Amino acid sequence: MQDLDKPQEPGIACPHDQPADVIISKDTRRTNRVPPGQARTRKWPVLDASGPPRLSKDQWELAVWGLVRNSMKWNWKEFLELPRIKVFADFHCVTTWSRLGNTWEGVSTRKIVELCGGLQPEAKFVLAHGYDHGWTTNLPVESLLSEDSLVAFSHDGEEIAAAHGGPARLIVPLLYAWKSAKWLGGLELMAEDKAGFWERNGYHMNGDPWAEERFR
Repeated sequence: MQDLDKPQEPGIACPHDQPADVIISKDTRRTNRVPPGQARTRKWPVLDASGPPRLSKDQWELAVWGLVRNSMKWNWKEFLELPRIKVFADFHCVTTWSRLGNTWEGVSTRKIVELCGGLQPEAKFVLAHGYDHGWTTNLPVESLLSEDSLVAFSHDGEEIAAAHGGPARLIVPLLYAWKSAKWLGGLELMAEDKAGFWERNGYHMNGDPWAEERFR
């Protein structure tokens, strides 16, 4: 991996263009930012298992439970009062498209875990729960706690639309985008790995785009 000193080509936002307060996802510093088998798109395709749930901000809440010191829950108003971060990151869909140079705003997953008193020693994995008909996806704790992972409510300066997972979605830039659960409602910390929706249907348990961990 090499730091980018200049844009690869016109139209690609680069790490050195970002304000000082923005967290830079390390994969945006690669000389070639498009993983094997992927193609760059300037659009943002809409893909999901069953369509957006009927979910208003008044109904939304985020719960964290399992192997944390203290289970916690926030409604929308409480969540917006938490400390915010901005993250500059690329976004790689397992269906072979990559959208480069996204700026996300939300609450760091590290901060969320910190507010729960931290992890219990046995915590090794997390199951992200979506509001869309019980949809889930699994992650190693290391991915959840990556500096660039967050629960985002803003994309490129605008509220995340329902079609893209709003009002809030998980963003884990270093894994394929299906791990960045839309319509996030809960994070369950676990000792053992547990397959989520797509993983039960043959997708990879980890999902590193640079290793092409698409399917098992």
